[in-house]
Amino acid sequence: MAIQVGDKAPDFELKDNHGRSVKLSDFRGEKNVVLLFYPFAFTGVCTGELCALRDNLPKFVNDDTQLLAVSNDSIHTLRVFGEQENLEYPLLSDFWPHGEVSRAYGVFDEDKGCAVRGTFIIDKEGVVRWTVVNGLPDARDLNEYVKALETL
Repeated sequence: MAIQVGDKAPDFELKDNHGRSVKLSDFRGEKNVVLLFYPFAFTGVCTGELCALRDNLPKFVNDDTQLLAVSNDSIHTLRVFGEQENLEYPLLSDFWPHGEVSRAYGVFDEDKGCAVRGTFIIDKEGVVRWTVVNGLPDARDLNEYVKALETL
């Protein structure tokens, strides 16, 4: 079961597409976090969602908010994907131990071996304030994220 609104967001440390360590708790007290899980780089729906975020980046990466996108791909795959699509926000690798963070958030699909489309908006105190979880083929509505961020 996915993490619910009002839950404390599980902390984690993952490598980004440039090999840098990113910890969720590093943003505590500083920024709200849009934590977005997606199945795989280079797939149609994932690419569309991540490019839509890129095209609206000032809403998701600014003085008050940080976007973190997590998949079960390796950092090497994410580096190439990020460069190809000009994604200038952290693409985090939940590759090994495979799906550990996705499981902690309740969005890992054991049968498919990847995360489903889960999004968690986490406030500056580390509490989940909004969430949506969609199945693998179902894209999320970017405008819903914007509305949820406006309430913080």
